[in-house]
Amino acid sequence: MTRHSDTEHEIDSIDAQAAVWFTRNRDDRSQATREAFAAWAREPAHARAYAEFERLWADLAELDQLNRPTPLPLRKKPRWRPALAAAAALVCALLAIELGAPPAIHSQQITAQSTGMRSFNLPDGSTLYVNANTRLRIDFSAQQRNLYLDQGQLYLEVAADKERPLWVHAGNARVRVVGTGFDVRRGEKQLVVSVAHGQVAFAPDAQKPDSLLLGARQRGIYDYASGTLREQAVSVDEVADWRGGHLAFRNRDLASLVDELNLYRRQPVLLADGALGNFKVSGNLDVRDPDALIKALPALIPVKTVALADGRVRIEARR
Repeated sequence: MTRHSDTEHEIDSIDAQAAVWFTRNRDDRSQATREAFAAWAREPAHARAYAEFERLWADLAELDQLNRPTPLPLRKKPRWRPALAAAAALVCALLAIELGAPPAIHSQQITAQSTGMRSFNLPDGSTLYVNANTRLRIDFSAQQRNLYLDQGQLYLEVAADKERPLWVHAGNARVRVVGTGFDVRRGEKQLVVSVAHGQVAFAPDAQKPDSLLLGARQRGIYDYASGTLREQAVSVDEVADWRGGHLAFRNRDLASLVDELNLYRRQPVLLADGALGNFKVSGNLDVRDPDALIKALPALIPVKTVALADGRVRIEARR
């Protein structure tokens, strides 16, 4: 009798875990969550419970029926375990109480063209600007607003919603905002967050509690190789100036400039020596003609540029 009771308790526990993972996977699609779920689902009993929960959820009335008296058509259903059915009913009830209406879902995949900028009006009232060679995914639900930036650069004028903050995910990094205007650039070497107005919380590693609070006219620069995060002041005009087709920069690290410059070239610019990245550069960049800046570099700092056969450009020290 004791053995039977323990077994039932174990099954109930797995069913409850499956319900929790189902809810979490709907609201949080970060890399960390996907990896944690994959580790949990490696256990065959976990995977079976989760698959059964998905089937049960599909057999429940759709969420848009929660507030409608329309009778559901009768059809033969499989006989579900009481614990699994209870877990699904709890999730359904919580969603109904929290939302009061069907969730407003918006999902969109954006892949920007190799040149130029595009803008999008999002269903929450926010405005999104996407730079060249940018890939991102939008995933809005009634509980959360999430954007997943795979590469490139975006600027957001975020509609304020204290009940539903907006998150930008860039690999392991997360940026949290309520209502503000800010820019995120995910390059090969750096992750850069610049704020025009309002405030954002910038966490380079979502698994760690540390985050940098950035206000208006502030920029956070995270270097992937060194794992360092630094802050600098910027003018409002510098934030997302790429939307106008021209970038103005003053005392900019060459490494950071090259990382941004590579957004606008089919083949990247390379630094022959990492130390070259410490040179400070001031000037302007026409995003439609990035090679003009490359040609001008030897007149600004002691370097030379070498055009490679495959279209890449290597920057070397001038001796």
